[in-house]
Amino acid sequence: MIYPRLVLENICKTYPAALTGKRHSVRAALRGVSVELGPGLYGLLGPNGAGKSTLISIITGGLEADSGDVLWNDLPARGIRFRRILGYVPQQQGLYDSYTGRRFLLYMAALKEIPRTAAAKEVERTAAAVHLTDQLDKRLGAYSGGMKQRLLLAAALLGDPRLLILDEPTAGLDPLERVRLRRLLASMAADRVILVATHVVSDVETVADGILLLRQGRLVDRGTVAQLAARHAPGKGLEEVYLAVFGEEGGG
Repeated sequence: MIYPRLVLENICKTYPAALTGKRHSVRAALRGVSVELGPGLYGLLGPNGAGKSTLISIITGGLEADSGDVLWNDLPARGIRFRRILGYVPQQQGLYDSYTGRRFLLYMAALKEIPRTAAAKEVERTAAAVHLTDQLDKRLGAYSGGMKQRLLLAAALLGDPRLLILDEPTAGLDPLERVRLRRLLASMAADRVILVATHVVSDVETVADGILLLRQGRLVDRGTVAQLAARHAPGKGLEEVYLAVFGEEGGG
């Protein structure tokens, strides 16, 4: 078996920040992020503006880095082969209210090039995983925010991806569904790479194999919860680590 491996090599990204006369200024969103991730579940933590969503957009192909490389099993992470092994839950919900849940998932299965003969079973499998089976034939306009979030997760699970990227995946979920999501992700992490960007420390504290701390576009530390606690907040938990590393930044 080839164990999955995601490698980020010196990822840099800047955005125009302002235009004054003839002089352009830029804001550095990512400043040389490098990390290697093997099988497991990883939390990506940082305050607003740290660069989490930019990094995820680069990994998933929504943005192009100014410099650096994203590699999947030593090959460039792009093209149809990469998209087939990628599952992605974006932070924003862009859904057609006229679609039913089933139609949306079948549409996403087609985009992933899942054969029609297998697509219906995949839809049922992933809907069951997120407890949406009895809601599949309702129009999305009747879905709550939490149901839409679970539907996006079901779409990401289509095709049993080896790389799963989730950007604020628990937005809109009630406490029970948060617990279910944590358990689901933990059960899947042994043979794939799962990266969860979140502001909610409890989403990853008890299930993550590793935590990445991102501040002002730099990866400032990484390790298990226990390792980070030993370095930044001895005898405390991940929330105290977050506060110790980010201070007042973490509140915005």
